Amino acid sequence: MYTIIGAGIGGLTTALIFEKLNIDYQLFEKAKKPNALGAGIWLAPNALQVLEFAGVIDTVFRAGNSIDRITLSNQKLKPLADSSQLPAKEKYGFSTLAIHRAKLQLALIESIPKEKIYWNKAFKSLEQANNSVTVIFQDGSTTKSQYLIGADGIDSKVRSQVFPNSQIRYSGQTCWRGVMKSALPIEYKDRGIEMWGKGIRFGLSQLSKNETSWFAVKKSKAFQKDDKTNLKAKLGSYFKAFHPLVHQLISNTEIEDILRNDITDLKPIKDWHKDNVCLIGDAAHATTPNMGQGGAQSIEDAYHLGKIISENPNKNNFKAFQKKRFKRVNSIVRQSWFTGKIANMNTGYPIRNAIFSAIPKKLINKNMYSVYDLKD
Repeated sequence: MYTIIGAGIGGLTTALIFEKLNIDYQLFEKAKKPNALGAGIWLAPNALQVLEFAGVIDTVFRAGNSIDRITLSNQKLKPLADSSQLPAKEKYGFSTLAIHRAKLQLALIESIPKEKIYWNKAFKSLEQANNSVTVIFQDGSTTKSQYLIGADGIDSKVRSQVFPNSQIRYSGQTCWRGVMKSALPIEYKDRGIEMWGKGIRFGLSQLSKNETSWFAVKKSKAFQKDDKTNLKAKLGSYFKAFHPLVHQLISNTEIEDILRNDITDLKPIKDWHKDNVCLIGDAAHATTPNMGQGGAQSIEDAYHLGKIISENPNKNNFKAFQKKRFKRVNSIVRQSWFTGKIANMNTGYPIRNAIFSAIPKKLINKNMYSVYDLKD
């Protein structure tokens, strides 16, 4: 029996894969019920291949919007790199999908037997003894199983106990995420766009027929708070030199639908497992969102962990899982961190833009496919 802590994207996908492969599990989540918080997320073909394997791809696609073109541009929407996703669709069966994070989670939850998800169960601590793990919850209740999987995100309580010296890193950048309750102009419907300016950037994509997601990134001190009464005006002033589409998105988004989060990741740790406890997803290797691969790598973790366990059901497979995933994941973490620094350059940005404009499309596609490949 496997106990999974956390009903985020990684924990839910793990449950789905275990369900598919007949691996015994139970899933515990601290929230009292599913909630509708969050903003947009991109699911690249590597993640979508896993969701297809798990049997939920049609449900997920009904809730999202396909992106057939990804554009990196300057602040005026002049392309620096323009990548069609149609070759990827031919190769993998999917282009990238934009979807509201809450709708994705609900789609995954609906496909898991209700009796296997336990809500309002906040993790407090764990004890390992006699080849088993006992979890103690905040309400005083306990559960015991042979293995424990910590899928409880970047602020993982499981990781804090097992690896107390792990460190969350602040990138020096903060991000506002918004969801506008209307569609983009038709020419932008199937595009994912990120605009780079001087020390700031702005991204957008349509999520559904009546939802559009956007994000705005700027250098900032950590732990700052917004005054909601003038937030839109302040964002407008930050991005005053950007394409008019940016101002349309900000002004047409309800203030309660704008969230602020500092951009952080987890400083890479040497091990993701200890005895009968293993971390996955953001709990093990949280990455900055600059490559759109945070959720995708959690989904990949679930797939590979399930496959490895199903092939060797009577042993502890956590070491083999880490060996399978460690190099790829940490490469993406490093690349994403570096991309964030480049994207928010205050000086030298015209040179940066010229360099990106000169990158051959063949090289861009090669890098894209290296991320999209789901290797067994």
